[in-house]
Amino acid sequence: MGLKRGAAALGLWLSLSGLPADAAGKTPAQGSATAGPATAVQPLRSAVGGIQPAEWTARWWRWTRSFPDGLQPYLDRDGSRCAVGQDEDGPVWFLAGTDGSFNAERRCRIPLGKHVLVPLINMYYHAPRFGRYAHTCEQVKAQVTVNNDRLVSAVVVLDGRRLDRQGSMRLTTAKCFDPFAEIDASGPPTGPYHAAADGYWLLLPPLSPGRHRLSIGANYGGDEDEDFGRMIQNFEYELEVGDPAV
Repeated sequence: MGLKRGAAALGLWLSLSGLPADAAGKTPAQGSATAGPATAVQPLRSAVGGIQPAEWTARWWRWTRSFPDGLQPYLDRDGSRCAVGQDEDGPVWFLAGTDGSFNAERRCRIPLGKHVLVPLINMYYHAPRFGRYAHTCEQVKAQVTVNNDRLVSAVVVLDGRRLDRQGSMRLTTAKCFDPFAEIDASGPPTGPYHAAADGYWLLLPPLSPGRHRLSIGANYGGDEDEDFGRMIQNFEYELEVGDPAV
C-alpha cells in the first residue's frame, strides 16, 4: 500500500494499498500451489459477524493506523509482524499490501476459522474535522475516488488457481470514520478526524487447515494523480492455517 502524507501543516494522509501488474504489461505475481490441490473458495460479498464488508475495510484502516510510524503492516517485508494487533477473538484476519516501494514475500500463520480480508489496491484519505484545514465528510470522501475508476489490472492467485476478477469487490466506506479509534491516549495523533476509503478488496471465507499461497497484483492507469495514478504493487503470502497465529 502506498502511503502519502499531504503537506505537513495539513496533517492529511493519502494512501493506497494493494498489489500489481503494471500498465506496461508486466504480469502480476503468479503464485503456485505449495501442497495439495488448489483450494476452491468463493470470495464473500455478504456480512461477516453481522458486519458488512465496507465496514470491515474501515476496521482494517484503523488497524493499520494503530501502529507507530515505521511499523505499519504494509511495511512488513517478511510477515514477521503478521499477528500484531489482530483481534484474536474476531471472525476476520487482516492481511496487508505494501507501500509500493518493494515486492513483499511474507509468511504468516492464521488461526483456524478466520475469514481473510486483504486489499488489492485502494485509496485512503483523512483530514481534521475542525480548524484551519478542516474538511467535511463529503470532501474527504471525494478524495478517495481518485484512481479507482482507472483500475487496469487486478490479479489474485490462490494455491495456483487464478480467482475470477469478480471475486474482488470495489468497496467504499459509506460514511466517514475515526481512523485513530484504536490508538490509546499515549499514541501519537490527535483528532478528531474524518477518514474515508475506496478501493478493491478480497474477503475470503475461512481457508482449510494447512499451507496456502496467495499472490496478488494490481495497478491503476490514471494520469490525473502524479503520486498514485499509476500505482503498482506485488505481494505474496505463504499462509499456514492453524493455531496458534504467529
